[in-house]
Amino acid sequence: MNDTDLPAWKEELDAIVGARAHGQAEEIFPRLQRLDAKHPNVAEINYQLAWTCDILDRAADALPYYEKAVALGLPPNELSGALIGLGSTLRVLDQLDRSAVVLRSGQVQFPDNPEFAVFLALTLHQQGKPAEALRLALDTLCDTTDDAGLTAYQRAIRHAAVKLR
Repeated sequence: MNDTDLPAWKEELDAIVGARAHGQAEEIFPRLQRLDAKHPNVAEINYQLAWTCDILDRAADALPYYEKAVALGLPPNELSGALIGLGSTLRVLDQLDRSAVVLRSGQVQFPDNPEFAVFLALTLHQQGKPAEALRLALDTLCDTTDDAGLTAYQRAIRHAAVKLR
């Protein structure tokens, strides 16, 4: 695909996202809104709107953008990030059952992405399930670490995690 094959909104979206990377989230939010008005129903634009709302600590504003981005369909890498963002946003908004459903769905869709387990552990803890949360976090740590000390004690850590109540 060459530059002439790119969607009309892509170049502008990339420029806006680049500005956000330089700490200009507050300034770029209106630009994203204008881009969305000009090109409605573009999943990638909605995802970037949601992400920017998260950066600005505006979870309630982020939620509909995440939901729309996921519903419209995103490429796998962006879908993974949007599901993490959606699940995390739902947790922040105390919609814990929905958060758990979204994050478990992400685990199924992206089994090689351990970040889903970590965010699910946060939700489980907030749901009043600290043993299940810690067990999941410890299992994820054991599954993903290459630290020699932790690897040496991995069996003991897993054994202790199973016994958590």
